[in-house]
Amino acid sequence: MRSPLTPIAGAGSPLHRRLALVLTALLLGVAGLLGIPHPAQAAAGSVTAYPVPSIYPASADYKLTVNGTSVPVTKYTGYDIAQLALGTGTATISVTKLNNTAIGAYSISPQKLGIAGTVNGPTLTFTVQNDEYLIVKLDGRPNLVIAADPAETNRPATGGTGIFNVQSAPYSAQPNTGAYTTTAFQTALNDAAAYGSANATQGIVYVPAGVYTLGNLYLRSNLALYLAPGAVLRYTGEAAHYVVTGHKNSQGRDLTWLISTRYSSTNIKIYGRGIIDGNGQAALAPSNLGVNLLAPIYTSGFAVDGITFRESSSWAVIPLRSSDLTFRDIKLFNRFDMGENDGIDVMESTNVTVDHAIGIGLDDPFSTKTWPAGADIYNSVPGTPRPLDDVTFNDLVSWTYCYGVKVGQGVYEPQNKVTFQHVVVHDAAVGIGVHHKYGTAAATNLKFDDIDIERLSFSNDGNRTWLAMMTGNTAGIGPVTGVTISNVRVRNAGTTAARINGLPGAPISDINLSHVVMPGSTTGATTPAQLNLTNLSDYGGLTITP
Repeated sequence: MRSPLTPIAGAGSPLHRRLALVLTALLLGVAGLLGIPHPAQAAAGSVTAYPVPSIYPASADYKLTVNGTSVPVTKYTGYDIAQLALGTGTATISVTKLNNTAIGAYSISPQKLGIAGTVNGPTLTFTVQNDEYLIVKLDGRPNLVIAADPAETNRPATGGTGIFNVQSAPYSAQPNTGAYTTTAFQTALNDAAAYGSANATQGIVYVPAGVYTLGNLYLRSNLALYLAPGAVLRYTGEAAHYVVTGHKNSQGRDLTWLISTRYSSTNIKIYGRGIIDGNGQAALAPSNLGVNLLAPIYTSGFAVDGITFRESSSWAVIPLRSSDLTFRDIKLFNRFDMGENDGIDVMESTNVTVDHAIGIGLDDPFSTKTWPAGADIYNSVPGTPRPLDDVTFNDLVSWTYCYGVKVGQGVYEPQNKVTFQHVVVHDAAVGIGVHHKYGTAAATNLKFDDIDIERLSFSNDGNRTWLAMMTGNTAGIGPVTGVTISNVRVRNAGTTAARINGLPGAPISDINLSHVVMPGSTTGATTPAQLNLTNLSDYGGLTITP
């Protein structure tokens, strides 16, 4: 960036530039007096950089400023991460290579935002109009994820009536020591829930910044758990501190829920800008015990707002047999060298919204599933399987080696009215997927709208395509009916044909594709050939409109 006094070609000396600025101000003043309109300048948003615990190493590749504020960048397996909050207004972002070599090429995702930057030696500078989840690539460097959340507007006080600070007496939890603070946390959670229930509100557990080593935690009704920026709840995998809640046959390991709800609970919230950390490969070393970071089970009126879920060794967030759930401004940062680390799998639940989220990992970041009784992953859960209904995923950024967005694989119970809208698939094997692999129930009323597929760099089960809808016969067969796919921008179509493959007795039918723009085109396709949709079997009622 040039200083206001730095000579610019055609601008003359610094003195001339100052005179020009004065003249410009005078002209604008005169224009105002005469009632002549002039363009308004957008105000810059306030920036809050989140503190970074020492367990997360600094990036070796990048430094970052946003509106002049330095924002820490951490190194992660497969990509680097910077997190901040941005108040209402614009953000001028400067990304600099740490070794000061000149930038030769760059990309900024989501591409649909049309963000153009300027390069000055080792620094790329660009402006966004509001908080966004971005993925920036500079030549020769790992991708940089810049997660700009909206500013916090509901941060509670650190103490007072109805607020239970885990570091205060009688809890006195000490972070950053490696010692388990499970008892202190659980006692605070129980006290807050009791207060909330007695006063028809939510008791608030306040967690200040710091790294807290924890065993299993249980959430009761009328409770809010607030994680301040810089607060980390960390899993270790040491079996003595955890209860086995399921098994993952495909991974050959037992599972535990780090945080779960008590059955029949209601009115629970987890919010703030803190992190729930599964500790990745390190946590598998002690006992090969995998973790689901958050398991809202048999609950209603449950909300998550602003939390980061990081490095899960199994499916990170697993809402199950619950209703009226909201997940907003969540970040799902998983690794590319660990399998079956889905982001959020909504299972057997009703009235669920996932709004404004970024999901990264080897396996599916965003999907829906229904399972039979006694499924391995939650064989300790009582009750009977339930249908899934009215689930909406909105405003997503997805980066994965598998499916950008997906319905399935399990459809043992009906799945109805599942919507994915306003989605950017930064990279994947399959952009849009419906995989009825297991079960005999129907998947109905599925909608995919405003999907932007940027890259398809990977392959999953032989698929590397923008669209894959398939029915399997691993555990019976079931139909897929009523699929709407609209307003799709396919920037990369992959290397295999798009496919719709039902089975005899279980067709995929009533499929409407509208305004799907393929690479090299500016208008919507009108034929299967234009969509590269040439792998077709046992389907019916296919309509394509531009």
